[in-house]
Amino acid sequence: MKHRYLKNVATLSLSAEKCIGCGRCAEVCPHGVFRINEKKAKIQEKDRCMECGACAKNCPANAITVDAGVGCAAAMIRGWLTGSEPSCDCSCGEECC
Repeated sequence: MKHRYLKNVATLSLSAEKCIGCGRCAEVCPHGVFRINEKKAKIQEKDRCMECGACAKNCPANAITVDAGVGCAAAMIRGWLTGSEPSCDCSCGEECC
């Protein structure tokens, strides 16, 4: 996948200390955000994250956090699905998506 969202806005976070290297995050991520290297997950491309939450929900070690369904990525996806203009409700006073 070559989808990219707005740079540096994804709420995705990974705790390397908690990660057990099971690889579930890499399996369930629809955009290939994660890779497994040296028996630990790594965030390969954070700007690909669409904040769906699949990685966090499937992580048995609770090493991943993400605010699923919030922010500009979610607004862009809702726009694609509904055919409407995206609005991220970031209260910045202008269209930011």
